[in-house]
Amino acid sequence: MKETAKTTAKTTAKTRKAPKKPAGYQPRFSELDQYLFGQATHYDIFRKMGAHLDKKDGKVGAWFTVWAPHAAEVSVIGEFNGWDAHANVMRKVGEDGVYEVFVPGVTEGMMYKYYIRTPDGRELYKADPYAFASEKRPGTASKVAEIEGYRWGDSEWLTNRKKFDVQKSALSIYEVHPGSWMKHPWSESNPDGFYNYVQFAHSLADYVKKMGYTHVELMGIAEHPFDGSWGYQVTGYYAPTSRYGTPKEFKYLVDYLHKNKIGVILDWVPAHFPKDAHGLADFDGQPLYEYADPRKGEHPEWGTKIFDYGKNEVKNFMLANALYWVEEYHVDGLRVDAVASMLYLDYGKEPGQWVPNKNGGNENLEAVEFFKHLNTLVRGRNKGVIMIAEESTTWPKVTGSVEDGGLHFSYKWNMGWMHDFLDYMKLDPYFRKYNHNKMTFGMTYAFSENYILVLSHDEVVHLKCSMINKMPGDLKEKFQNLMVGYAFMFGHPGKKLLFMGQDFGQLREWSEEREIDWFLLADEGHQHLQTFFSDLLKMYRKYPALYANDCGYEGFQWINANDGDRSIYSFVRWSPTGKNNLLFVCNFTPVERPDYMCGVPRKKQYRLILDSSDMKYGGPTEKRQMVYRAKDGECDGQPYRIAYSLPAYGVAVFSF
Repeated sequence: MKETAKTTAKTTAKTRKAPKKPAGYQPRFSELDQYLFGQATHYDIFRKMGAHLDKKDGKVGAWFTVWAPHAAEVSVIGEFNGWDAHANVMRKVGEDGVYEVFVPGVTEGMMYKYYIRTPDGRELYKADPYAFASEKRPGTASKVAEIEGYRWGDSEWLTNRKKFDVQKSALSIYEVHPGSWMKHPWSESNPDGFYNYVQFAHSLADYVKKMGYTHVELMGIAEHPFDGSWGYQVTGYYAPTSRYGTPKEFKYLVDYLHKNKIGVILDWVPAHFPKDAHGLADFDGQPLYEYADPRKGEHPEWGTKIFDYGKNEVKNFMLANALYWVEEYHVDGLRVDAVASMLYLDYGKEPGQWVPNKNGGNENLEAVEFFKHLNTLVRGRNKGVIMIAEESTTWPKVTGSVEDGGLHFSYKWNMGWMHDFLDYMKLDPYFRKYNHNKMTFGMTYAFSENYILVLSHDEVVHLKCSMINKMPGDLKEKFQNLMVGYAFMFGHPGKKLLFMGQDFGQLREWSEEREIDWFLLADEGHQHLQTFFSDLLKMYRKYPALYANDCGYEGFQWINANDGDRSIYSFVRWSPTGKNNLLFVCNFTPVERPDYMCGVPRKKQYRLILDSSDMKYGGPTEKRQMVYRAKDGECDGQPYRIAYSLPAYGVAVFSF
């Protein structure tokens, strides 16, 4: 918004009453709308709130509707009225503090804000909480946008999505930050180098199909003012960020990925919002979207505000927003950020900075009820859509049913597994034998929730090193370590997620300011790792043993979980059909074991389907025996055994 807008509004802002409703005036925001909004059940509230192109009394223009119950006066200012606070003063509708006005002459793409005068005379200039589009940063105005009329081509995908089974379906997620995935060379017309949504759709689909992921998870889609927040400090909850294009272009992105049989998950941030002057904070001069008590309404650690989960209109804003992305933009799931910070009143707070609940505990009971409402609503109305919790504590039944006292998420990020896995992988191989349980402990709770094993963006920033540079040894050993680590991850129960760049061994930490280092793929070592990871993805999708029994002990069996001295792990993933079961053997040391014997449960032929020493992965093996017949003789507590020459840092996967 231009500086003149603020100046103009100030010079015209005088104390006066809002315009009277003419006789017979029928508000667009009806009594039924008011009732549903007040009950937190107006699930398509975005069709009434915000800016909507329309026709009234034969004139083309737009309706503007906003909730500002503490305001003394509200008007809409924008390019259509010279940013004049007197030109289009809004009428108050009902007792809940909703204001509306029709403005003739408004067309798509025009910028606007709400001018709010408080009872004590302060003047605020706020972006529209329900805006469908925003001005590109550093601008902060909202933009009038039409989201209707896009012709979708993904009906086959949406039909098939209904068959998605949370526990039994394959799910391998590629986590992507669009602005730093790939960039154009600098130009005056595009100094940021951003791919727009359409360009991004084509490049991303090509890569994801080549690699073999089932889904992408997109960071930073909702509008946010600061690039360095990665999209986790949102000011435009209903606006796909203007960095990469328009709402309809974002629809094209989702549509194109669906046509290429790729699912789309969005990061969604109901935990907090920033204090930017144009945003939700103190929206009408007082706490509105946030808790009024700063002990409940502030994140001191993050410097952000906390939504008031007990206020129906705020809950409605958030519930409708989740449905908006799923139903209006056809996304296949939401990964809910910072769930733990919502569940605990004392999260990140010192004594005296928080208020216990009515029972004297630290649980935010209103947030608990919000999650139950949210997940029941979204999953109930959209069969096959998934809800993912980034939850880092031992809160019980995150993926349990509401009837059983759970929160009813589809999945929970397995942060415990991730920390143990990385702690182990960082160790010099000599010391791994003293930490052998770090890789086995996860199986003690693997089926307590529906888990996703995650190696996300959070683990490759802020001096944590990229995945490959967490590994010990020289560069060749780093590649070998990462291959055996990734293979163990794919064999372990739980769905999978990996952040961009880590599938080919990005050396530098991730930065939102530059694209990932695609140039590394000119080097054979990075090519070999990428090929290996792609083969893991394709193996994962090919063999139901790796995903169809992910949520129960019937799908997993240790062969030897106690070979700490040699740092070798062996286990079986059982197929629900009893066919094409998989045996994994993973050697986490640089010591070759040419005389390695592995116990096996059946007297069958064991076909080698993945061998990390293969030349296509940078190994020395050009041709290896492919079939191994089990022989009588107890080994690892099993009645049969096979002999296999296990290379240094060797991974072998057999089907039987």
